[in-house]
Amino acid sequence: MLLIILLASWSSQLCSSFVQDDVETAMDDEIEEDEESDALDVEHLAAPAEKEAKYSKSVITSAMVDSWCNAVQEHAKVGTVRSLMKAFRTACHYGDDGEDESSAKLSMLSSSVFNKIMLFVLSEMDGILRALVKLPPSGGKKETITDLMSTKQWKNYSHLVKAYLGNALHVLNQMTDTDMISFTIRRLRYSSIFLAAFPSLLRRYIKVVLHFWGTGGGALPVVSFLFIRDLCIRLGSDCFDECLKGLYKAYVLNCQFVNATKLQHIQFLGNCVTEVIGVDLPAAYQHAFVFIRQLSMILREALTMKTKEAFRKVYEWKYMNCLDIWTGAICAYSSEEDFKPLAYPLTQIISGVARLVPTARYFPLRLRCVRMLNRIAASNGMFIPVSLLLLDMLEMKELNRPPTGGVGKAVDLRTILKVSKTTLKTRAFQEACVFSVVEELAEHLAQWSYSVAFFELSFISAVRLRNFCKSTKIERFRREMRQLIHQIEANADFTNKKRISVSFLPNDLAATSFLEEEKKSGASPLSQYVATLHQRAQQRHDSLMESSVIVGADSSVFGSKIPENEDDDTRNEEGIAAFSTSWLPGSNSTNKHPKVEEKRKKKKKKEKEPREEAALDEDVVEDLILSSDEDEDEDEDEETPRPRPNVKSELVSRKQKSKKWKPSAESTQNKARSHSKKSKKRKKSN
Repeated sequence: MLLIILLASWSSQLCSSFVQDDVETAMDDEIEEDEESDALDVEHLAAPAEKEAKYSKSVITSAMVDSWCNAVQEHAKVGTVRSLMKAFRTACHYGDDGEDESSAKLSMLSSSVFNKIMLFVLSEMDGILRALVKLPPSGGKKETITDLMSTKQWKNYSHLVKAYLGNALHVLNQMTDTDMISFTIRRLRYSSIFLAAFPSLLRRYIKVVLHFWGTGGGALPVVSFLFIRDLCIRLGSDCFDECLKGLYKAYVLNCQFVNATKLQHIQFLGNCVTEVIGVDLPAAYQHAFVFIRQLSMILREALTMKTKEAFRKVYEWKYMNCLDIWTGAICAYSSEEDFKPLAYPLTQIISGVARLVPTARYFPLRLRCVRMLNRIAASNGMFIPVSLLLLDMLEMKELNRPPTGGVGKAVDLRTILKVSKTTLKTRAFQEACVFSVVEELAEHLAQWSYSVAFFELSFISAVRLRNFCKSTKIERFRREMRQLIHQIEANADFTNKKRISVSFLPNDLAATSFLEEEKKSGASPLSQYVATLHQRAQQRHDSLMESSVIVGADSSVFGSKIPENEDDDTRNEEGIAAFSTSWLPGSNSTNKHPKVEEKRKKKKKKEKEPREEAALDEDVVEDLILSSDEDEDEDEDEETPRPRPNVKSELVSRKQKSKKWKPSAESTQNKARSHSKKSKKRKKSN
């Protein structure tokens, strides 16, 4: 019995211990599961916080930029420069379609941060990079870069130079503000020497800057030209050939159409090409020879084919402006032996162009050719028979007869190549042509007013001018010619008196020193007369241009706006002014002020309103302007727009017709009564 009782008590203890162990293990499992679930919850809650922390670290703030800038200026550590260049890359590539924002380590949210990064990097990075690669603070040529490329410093830091130039070029293609582009190119100009190490970047820079040079406004063409000129000077012949070709092509593209507002801008572009030619005259001669030969081939085709299309290739602004630019280059470098051989072929081309179509409608083009020939003769000291071209104009009937087309509008011969038949008959055109002939003929004779042979040289001109005075029926032209003849005779007496006491022969070299002192002082009668003619021509030109807005007038002088050496204060002021907008790369327009937005919306509402009245007014104005062209022939070469029908009268007539078509109340009642009567008669008959 005792054994049975002991076994029972032992089994009950074992069961209780097993149950207690099971309960404890279950509780432990539940506690572990709770701890694991809590840990998962904590990790799940901590994940967005970590993402937010990472995102907040990747955003570039103004404080971060300030700290980088201060560290670079104080210590110039390479790590800080790399961080700043990463921020610069982020700023330049902001808003790109191909840029993955999730993979980018840095991002930018505000335009103020963008402006701060761009302003500091463009202003200071050139000096920082020069210090890293151990270059002088300014200047340098291609040879210095080729020597530098084999050093250890260049191998370590060349990627920073390439990143700076490449990212700057990328953002330059995105910019739309003229001041911002000008400041960027002006600062990149100091780092242009580094482009010698990166030929692909160099070609892209030349292409972009040439585009801004040809199409930019304000100071941008001047800044772009200074950048191109520095490339030609520092990088040598390889870059010079590409830049000169690009300048010439851009000039040709921009001079296809000429008017009063575009004339001085085209002259500025031509002056830029002439300036670059002077950098390397032997290399420029090769290009000038090729381009002048192309012009001669076009003229030869016109002389042999004698078709309208061949004539149009010569008698267009593009061809004439190309002649003008090479005339300017030959005149500018007439003392150089490299460009002297080009004067003769160019003179032959210009003379052939002037005689190609000898009609009165092309008098402006002929006078333009005469001006170019006078410039070449004055600069090279060669005799060109210009007087024949001018005296042939006076013998044409269009300048001998009284005008039949009325007074007409004032004609600016510098901005046209051809006139219409109605303009040809006006008094204003006749006066402009005759006065220009007098000015150019006096200019031509004044160049030889100190020559021993002036009497023989001016004899034929004086005879033909007397014949014009006898044949013309216009008194004011007679007075003008008589005054010119009087000055020619006075100058002949002036030279003949000095020639009596001369002992040398005409073929003697001492003839070149004849009247040398008088020539320096400008004492001849024709020289003084030409000075008064220039003043009169300038007054006439100013009166024509009073109401015109001249584009590029202030930028036609090199360096007038952009000094070679800039002060730090002016540089900072210009940079702050340029990078003070809310523009960001990738945005088509800047963030505008609310008031500006309201005004823009109001303008859009007004534009949505019906514009019939404005259209009618425009049509009436066109009819008034084109009324003078009714006498034009249908086979005229110029394409003149036909006048539109008077829309206002058509609308009024349509309204009147519509009123007539509307039936009145009485007529409808009468029709109804007659219809009812007819129906009753039909019923009775049935």
